[in-house]
Amino acid sequence: MSQNQQLFLKNERHIDLYKRAEQLSSELKEHANKADREGRFLNETVQTLKNHQYLSLVLPETYGGMDLSLYEWLLMQEKIAEGDAATALSVGWHNGILMELKEGNLWSQEHFKWIAGKAQEQKLFNRASTEKNTGSPTRGGRPETVAKKVEKGFIINGRKTFTTMAEVLDYAIVAAWIEDEEQIGWFVVDMKSKGVSVDQTWDTLGMRGTASDDLVLSNVKLSEDSLVELKGKRSGPKGWLLHIPACYLGIAQAALNDAVLFAKDFKPNSLDHPISKVSHIRQKIGEMNMILRRARTYLYRVAEEWDRHPDGRHQLAKELAVVKVTVTNDANKVVDLAMRVAGGRGLSKSYPFERYYRDVRAGLHNPPMDDMIIEQLASELLDD
Repeated sequence: MSQNQQLFLKNERHIDLYKRAEQLSSELKEHANKADREGRFLNETVQTLKNHQYLSLVLPETYGGMDLSLYEWLLMQEKIAEGDAATALSVGWHNGILMELKEGNLWSQEHFKWIAGKAQEQKLFNRASTEKNTGSPTRGGRPETVAKKVEKGFIINGRKTFTTMAEVLDYAIVAAWIEDEEQIGWFVVDMKSKGVSVDQTWDTLGMRGTASDDLVLSNVKLSEDSLVELKGKRSGPKGWLLHIPACYLGIAQAALNDAVLFAKDFKPNSLDHPISKVSHIRQKIGEMNMILRRARTYLYRVAEEWDRHPDGRHQLAKELAVVKVTVTNDANKVVDLAMRVAGGRGLSKSYPFERYYRDVRAGLHNPPMDDMIIEQLASELLDD
């Protein structure tokens, strides 16, 4: 734990949660390279998460969780990402669903009890919203996946891209166009249902371990109760999405940790001391430390505001977006500096730097996108 990280552990509960995350991170790290090489979300990883009850930890205590605040959850997510960023990002979607549902009235109480009960059983969820022709859901495209109303339920057909953890999910929450009602709805789909399959399309540069394959739905029969949400029922800031910058902050911290170790250990025969005593190396390490301190302070300050003032959350919408853009870009800067410290060795599979470098770039493509937020900030000042 860095001195800066210690500043954000403000009570005994924070320290306990951090230690739990530290242990989980250490165990997940053992499988991270294999998942990255194979582009799969490993069964060993799923079992590790379940062993630590991490799939229900954010839930209220009445549902077997610890009722984590946003601040507390981000502390854990950042630490997990230090060991295995792909898993941190992936499970962030699962716990983010639970975090959002426990804070609002997006689903009925009956549906919330159902999903909370499944989470208690350590069942794994994720939303499936993205499609090839619509791009990111934040851009507003209408799903081409269609749900047709039939007697006692629906028939759903379509294909979803970027379905993180697709092969190991127990349930997918699928966005579809409801023909009869001409609106977008979300349906809970049991991954064992007839007509549900996974097409292994995931072959990317970074975040390979998320295994975000295509989900294929072919005449899948759903009950009426499977419709859990309609678009437009509630809109507002989504604090749980801060798990995205927290993940990339964790990658950057891991890169700094390893850069420091490398600088202290590496002693070329042209020097009589490690490169940690070389001026330009020290400058890079110092700059990495400075950037991380700034980014972490911003992230957790906004998370603290979210927790402290529930009635004022609507005022944080823009701040949440700026945090994401700022922290992910700062994380990329830190990892780039780490690569420069390691030099040519940073490109070797024998070192973790090249994985950090590939993984951290994925943050630039997670929502919200830089261009949208920067335009909004410009509009705030330039447009009457």
